Amino acid sequence: MVYTVRSSRSFFVPVTLSFSGDPSFSEFWLMMTEQSSPARFKADTPEIPGVSGPPPRFRRSNPLLPLIIGLAVLGLGLFLAVRWLSHPRSAEQASRPQSAPQIEVPPPEPDPNSLLPHADEAHPTIAQVGDFAKPWSSVDFFVRNKLTGENVPATIVRLPSGSAGTVAGYWAYARKAPYGDCQLEFITDLDKLRTDYGYRRATHPLVGNPCSHTLYDPLHTVNLPGNVWIRGAIVQGSDIRPPLGIEIKIQGKQIQAIRSE
Repeated sequence: MVYTVRSSRSFFVPVTLSFSGDPSFSEFWLMMTEQSSPARFKADTPEIPGVSGPPPRFRRSNPLLPLIIGLAVLGLGLFLAVRWLSHPRSAEQASRPQSAPQIEVPPPEPDPNSLLPHADEAHPTIAQVGDFAKPWSSVDFFVRNKLTGENVPATIVRLPSGSAGTVAGYWAYARKAPYGDCQLEFITDLDKLRTDYGYRRATHPLVGNPCSHTLYDPLHTVNLPGNVWIRGAIVQGSDIRPPLGIEIKIQGKQIQAIRSE
């Protein structure tokens, strides 16, 4: 006997049944129903080369990830901006010629002579009376020669005789030798007079010419031709005459140089 069995796939399966010695029809129907379940006829998904299976499920993303990405982008932008701004300056500096290292040269020390008093007609003061508290104290200065306009170096000495407030208590002379270019020196060191000048009778300061070793005594005067008395008599040496004298005047407490000889 032939029965037709309908499956879930909507097609008919002819089945030939024999009842001689076989199970009953109900048992056979049950067996066919179990074998024709939908899972039995479900087709497997074909595998295509080069095509992966269904994508895996992604994990839940970090909520701070957008912030981190934003900060990274901002930092990169700032870095590029700084590089762009510094590039022109670096190129400009590279194009400039490199200057040689500067050597600091200390300024020259002031000329000591510039610190000394310079006497002329408008400003004749060279010292104060109080500057000569002790005998044999001295002050160097310059005086303008009215004929030549030259600033003549000179020295004024406080003599042990005479009052500090009178002209007789001083002797002013030009330090330039009368004949020649040597500079006279006022020597208060008696040992120097004995060793450098060979004058062993020195008992007080003298004026010396280091070129000719001539010595002049501030306490003695000499009469020159024309009946002119000049202080600074020669006590040793071959110079012709004493140093050139400077005329001075005392005005109150100020000592002024009027003119040179």
